[in-house]
Amino acid sequence: MLPDSTLHDAETLLAACRSKGIMLATAESCTGGLIAAALTAVAGSSDVVDRGFVTYSNDAKNQMIGVPMALIEAHGAVSEEVARAMAEGTLARSRAAIAISVTGVAGPGGGSAEKPVGLVCFGLARTGKPALSARQVFPGDRTAIRAATVAHAFEMIRATL
Repeated sequence: MLPDSTLHDAETLLAACRSKGIMLATAESCTGGLIAAALTAVAGSSDVVDRGFVTYSNDAKNQMIGVPMALIEAHGAVSEEVARAMAEGTLARSRAAIAISVTGVAGPGGGSAEKPVGLVCFGLARTGKPALSARQVFPGDRTAIRAATVAHAFEMIRATL
């Protein structure tokens, strides 16, 4: 179940996109589809949300949205480079004008000194503009990290509108 604040944020974001005639697409790894779920929990979201890819494995990132395996091998799946490529591949495979992507370490295991639990890399691709990326480390347990990731993804989309 999504918190009321997340649903309210989704409604606000959808209204802003709708007013500008912008469609969205998502590519999600560590959130497993939570960004798309939050957006599509709002009735009438189909005029803004084009599609969402859950690309949890490296093979899925490669096969579904075209992230080169060499890029994953060079930088790791949790990297700004891969997040940017995820967003670019999603934009290219959708009708969206904005694509957001996330890849990270939601925990409780899987972290390292270089890539601790809570590290999430974001990518944002927009039609006709260079793709952006960001890196955040969120505190808390798996649920808190994933919720913070959804909120930050919404913030990145809002900022680019």
